Amino acid sequence: MKKIILILVIGVFHQYLFSQDTLKEKYNLMPWPQQISENNAPFKIDETVTISIAGEDFKKRVANASVQFLRRLANRTGVFIDAGFPIKQEKASIKISFDTVSNLTIESDETYSLEVKENSVLIKAKTDVGALRGLETLLQLVNFDQNGYYFEGVAIKDSPRFVWRGLMIDAARHFQPMSVLKRNLNAMASVKLNVFHWHLTDDQGFRVESKVYPKLQEKASDGLFYTQEQVKEIVKYASNLGIRVIPEFDVPGHSTAILTAYPELGSKEGANYAIERFSGIFDPTLNPSVEATYTFLENLFTEITPLFPDEYFHIGGDENEGKHWDENEKIQEFKKEHNLKSNHELQTYFNIKLEKILKKLGKKLMGWDEILTPSLPTSAVIHSWRGKREGLEQSTLIEAAKRGYQGVLSTGYYIDRMLSVTHHYSVDPIGDVVLTKEERKRILGAEATMWSELVTSKTIDSRIWPRTAAIAERFWLSLIHI
Repeated sequence: MKKIILILVIGVFHQYLFSQDTLKEKYNLMPWPQQISENNAPFKIDETVTISIAGEDFKKRVANASVQFLRRLANRTGVFIDAGFPIKQEKASIKISFDTVSNLTIESDETYSLEVKENSVLIKAKTDVGALRGLETLLQLVNFDQNGYYFEGVAIKDSPRFVWRGLMIDAARHFQPMSVLKRNLNAMASVKLNVFHWHLTDDQGFRVESKVYPKLQEKASDGLFYTQEQVKEIVKYASNLGIRVIPEFDVPGHSTAILTAYPELGSKEGANYAIERFSGIFDPTLNPSVEATYTFLENLFTEITPLFPDEYFHIGGDENEGKHWDENEKIQEFKKEHNLKSNHELQTYFNIKLEKILKKLGKKLMGWDEILTPSLPTSAVIHSWRGKREGLEQSTLIEAAKRGYQGVLSTGYYIDRMLSVTHHYSVDPIGDVVLTKEERKRILGAEATMWSELVTSKTIDSRIWPRTAAIAERFWLSLIHI
C-alpha cells in the first residue's frame, strides 16, 4: 500500500513539474510565481481599462504604483487609456484590495493573488506591498495577437522565499547620480527585489552630506555627494516601490576618504592622507584605541541614521589587514592593556563599541563576514561574502545562523565579476544544508553586489541587468519550482 501511495505521489509531482515547464515556455514571468494555472479567459486591453483600490492609506504606495502601471501599460501597448484611475470599485476593470499598509520591515507580508478573467482583473494582498508585487506580475502578462493586446488569462498565488532580496550599488568608488539610482530602483521593483543596499563611503569618497562634519564633503568627496534632502528623496522613492534602503558606512578600514577630512582619527601618526584614485585594499584605518574615534562616529551616526528609517545599518568591517595598527606603538600597548591578542580581536572590540552606539540609536549593526567572532553580540547581522572561511566547517552564512546570528548571502552574486547568468542562477543561499526552523529563519536572504571600481554611471546598467533579474528569481522562488 505504501508503495502504491508513493508511486501516486511521485506521479502527481512529475505531472505538476511537467505542467509548470509547459507554462514557463508560454508565459514570460520573472520571477516565476509559486502557483499558476490557466483559465483561457484573457482580458482585452483597450482605452476603457480602469483601476480601483480598496484598502487603507488609499493615496500612497498603491495609488502611485497604479498611476505608473497605467503609464507603463500605455507605453507598452500604444493604447490611449481614457478613465484610468481612480474609479469606484464596482466599475473598475482592475480591482486591487489589501488589508494593511506595510512598515517595510523583514516582517512585511508580500503575498498576493492575481486572477485575470475575461471581464475583470483581481489583485488581493495582505499588505499594500503585496499589491505592488501583483501589479508587476500583471504587467508581465501583457501579450498580443491579431486582435490586439490582452492580459493572459491566469490565476496566480505568490509569495517570496526570502524576506531580504537585495541589490547593493557602490556609489563610493564611482559616484552614481540620482537618475541612475531611481531607474535601477524601478528595475528592482519590476523583479520584486526589496532591499537597496547603498554603499556610501570608501577609500575613494565619502558620499553623504554631513552638517556636523562638513569636511567630509568638502575634502573627501570631490564635490560628488548626496545632500541630506537627496538621501530622503531616494528613501521615499524606494519606499513607494516597496523597497527598503540600507546604508553602508565602511569602517574601520576602507576609511581613506574619512581620514582625508579628519586625519587625527587615523592610526598612522603624521600621515598625509589623500583620496584614493585606484582600486584595491589600502592601509589607512581608523584608530580604535582613542575615544575621539567613537565620539566622531557616534556624532556622525546620530546625524545620519534619521535619514534612513530602516532598522538595519551596515558598517562594512571588511578587508582590514591592520598594517597601520601593527606600526602604532600606542595601539599595541592598548591591545595589551585590554588583553586583545590579535588585530581581529581589536576590531571586534571596535565593532562591539559601534554595536552599542547603533543600538542606542535604534539600529541593528550589520557587517561583512569578517565581523563574525565569538564575542560579537548575536544582535549583529552577518553579511557573508567570502563563502567558506578558514577555521569554519561551513559557509559564514550557515555558521552565523547556527551561532544565533541573522545573515544575508552575497557569495556567488558578485555581478561586477562578469560571471555568467548560469553561474549566478546555480548558487542557492541555503543549498542542501539541513537547518532547524529557527536557524532557517535567521537566514534572511541574499544580495547581488555591484561594486563600482570598473563601472561608471554610463555603464552600470549593462553590468547589473539582465543577470540580476535571474538572481532575483533565485531569491524569490522556492527550490521546488526552479
